[in-house]
Amino acid sequence: MKFPIQQKAILAAVINAIIIGFSFIFVKHSLSFADPLDSLAHRFTFSFIAATLFAFPGWSQLKAMRKQAFAVIPLALLNPSLFFALQAFGLQHASSAIAGIVQATVPVFTMILAAVFLKERASTVQLLCTLLSVSGVILVFAVPGVGASSASFLGITLILLSALALAGYTTIARKLTQTLRPKDLTYMMILFGFIVFNLIALVKHGAAGTIGTYFMPLRKPGFIVDMAYLGVLSFLVTSFLSNFALSVLEASKVSVFAGLSTVVTIAGGVLLLHEQLGWYHWVGAIMIVSGVTGVNLAKKKLPPAQKSAETS
Repeated sequence: MKFPIQQKAILAAVINAIIIGFSFIFVKHSLSFADPLDSLAHRFTFSFIAATLFAFPGWSQLKAMRKQAFAVIPLALLNPSLFFALQAFGLQHASSAIAGIVQATVPVFTMILAAVFLKERASTVQLLCTLLSVSGVILVFAVPGVGASSASFLGITLILLSALALAGYTTIARKLTQTLRPKDLTYMMILFGFIVFNLIALVKHGAAGTIGTYFMPLRKPGFIVDMAYLGVLSFLVTSFLSNFALSVLEASKVSVFAGLSTVVTIAGGVLLLHEQLGWYHWVGAIMIVSGVTGVNLAKKKLPPAQKSAETS
């Protein structure tokens, strides 16, 4: 039984959201073994090894891809570079559950960036839902006591910036997936992350004379499990699934599944890490997810030319 390509894209987006939802928990756990930069370097080493073994595009394809490398660099700077760096440092100061709540703003940022750069116009309902989602984020920020125990203002700000980076990536990737195969785009992103984060980590340790400590976390079985999940599942697999979904579906439709990631992250943080959430976190999460869902279910305003073309 064959499934239509759109159903495959939706299934890819759902699996991608579930994997990402649990990734915050593994990132949080990995930070007990290594600092954010070392953790990211090892994460992309695992990802690069797995990609080379199982998804290597071939030498001839790599040579052909060199012409498109400059087009991929802005994308790779947003994701993996900025997105993962901001997320990792943010999780030093915020719980995984709250990070998941704030990360749910990705579809809202995607809609705003699409309006600015792709000239997509939002409907009144979408604007109201965007306001609802933003209000949920403000609630998580503003209620007294948020930063005292589980989520500092710095942590939430860094996670919010990582969400903005991911939204930028989603907007740019939508165009690139029309000219690059998802498999090739994924490999180029992984190669970029592998080089950048390992170079930064090794230069940092070389300057401090602590190269030996770079390899120390790899002696811990728990860290190996974290890196396997984050490097193989939470980047290699999710990047391919995301790029495949973006090659079929609109960026705003793919980003709606961030709401599912939020639910998974909150549930995992509370059940597995025993993180405590206040009433304002739950209310904020409901407002964000409701707003995100409304933004993507509501019909967009079509430009006059496109509207007349569809009615003719």
